Amino acid sequence: MPTRLQRRLEQQHNESIDMSPLLDVVFILLIFFIVTTVFVKETGVEVDKPQAMTAQQLEKTVILLAITDNGEIFYDSNPIGVAGIRGTIEQLLRSQERPVVIQADKHVPTQLLLEVIDEAKLAGAVSVNLAALAP
Repeated sequence: MPTRLQRRLEQQHNESIDMSPLLDVVFILLIFFIVTTVFVKETGVEVDKPQAMTAQQLEKTVILLAITDNGEIFYDSNPIGVAGIRGTIEQLLRSQERPVVIQADKHVPTQLLLEVIDEAKLAGAVSVNLAALAP
């Protein structure tokens, strides 16, 4: 005949919740969200883009260049200047053909913007676009 202590221990043992199915579901959800997340590479600097009525969404595999309001040119948070554009884009276009998108501040002089576009085209970029905000 079981004692009172043995019955109490058996009841406590039967009342525990198995956490392994819950952990399995949490890990499966975590893996799902990691796999389905799209990582977009940004230029790393804040640029005040102008608005355009014809602005549209471009694909995610673009080469992003940023021109700040004080004339600095960045790729992937690194200042490259006008002289570094051609070499950077040539290297990036070796693996596959991708469009170049220039995120220029709305106060950037037109001469500097044209120099950046020329360097990108001389590097072999077939498509060079300007980033703008949709209204």
